[in-house]
Amino acid sequence: MRAYLSCLAVMIPLFCANAAWAQKEDAPDHPEVLQILPSDATRGDIEDGREVAQRHCSRCHVVGDFNPMGGIGSTPSFQFLAKRDDYQERFSTFYVRRPHPVFTRIEGIDPWTDLPSHVATFEITPQQVDDILAFVETLRP
Repeated sequence: MRAYLSCLAVMIPLFCANAAWAQKEDAPDHPEVLQILPSDATRGDIEDGREVAQRHCSRCHVVGDFNPMGGIGSTPSFQFLAKRDDYQERFSTFYVRRPHPVFTRIEGIDPWTDLPSHVATFEITPQQVDDILAFVETLRP
């Protein structure tokens, strides 16, 4: 019980500190997103996308055959997301979909909040978003 209460004492302030971003919608029509939405995966490089996904995304998601027993249990795998009808939109706009805005930075786009992240942040380029999408195409059934 004591460990549980200690965990809550740490988690509640972190949650509250990041609550500001939770007020924002998961909005693919957010003006900043429209600037870099890829029209298709042909602009991306599959191997570069695999490397970016393994380096950054695999800390929470299962990414292909790289970490089949990894990820966070409540986080969908790349393979599952790739089966969805809207997978291109989801991967093209992932950085504005919860919880990504807290820790993902896209070169040239202002972060949604100046509050500190509860996990390590990383920055990628619009080209790397296209690369991830190209890699995800290889995971489609």
